[in-house]
Parts: sequence; structure tokens; C-alpha cells
Amino acid sequence: MGFKYGNAIWTDHALQRLKERGLKIEVALAAFNSPQESRPGNIPGSTVYYRTWENDRVEVVGKQNEKGEWIILSVWSRKVENSKWTGKLPWWKSLLKEILGK
Repeated sequence: MGFKYGNAIWTDHALQRLKERGLKIEVALAAFNSPQESRPGNIPGSTVYYRTWENDRVEVVGKQNEKGEWIILSVWSRKVENSKWTGKLPWWKSLLKEILGK
């Protein structure tokens, strides 16, 4: 049996991976619920959901069970280079950018 959080059931394996990799379950759930990309997983019927924050790409593997419930099988993150950061700049960087015109 897994741990129910959000709209999914998290396997012990997924929870262990979160802990080992220092990821918060809220971040993994956000990647699952609002992915920027997805692809079929290696396990038949599974899907890998991706979301990138700054230079960290969080990947979540999910699969629906026979009841239609989502099961999170595994989670990991990896560094990605040249990723666009979609967040706002700190106020002081915005001001400096405006002053210097860069």
C-alpha cells in the first residue's frame, strides 16, 4: 500500500527516492500535475512527466491502476544546461538591468 498525497498514491519506492534526492513531494506533485513535457515510460502503461525549474528538471513516473487511480512509481531530478528560467528576477537585478541597459 502506498501513501495518498494530492491526486495520487505514492509508492514506498517513490517516497524513498524523494528522500534520497532531497526533493519535496510538493515539487514532484507539481511536475506530475502540470508537466511541461511527457513521454511513455519504460514500464508498460506508465508515463514520465517533466517540469524544469531554473536548471533542475524534475521527472515523475506515474501509471494508473485498475481502479483508475494514479500511482507514482519513481521520482528523480537532473541538472539541465541552458534552461530558461521563467521566474522573475530579484528586484535589485531588475533595477541593475534597467540602469545598465543589459
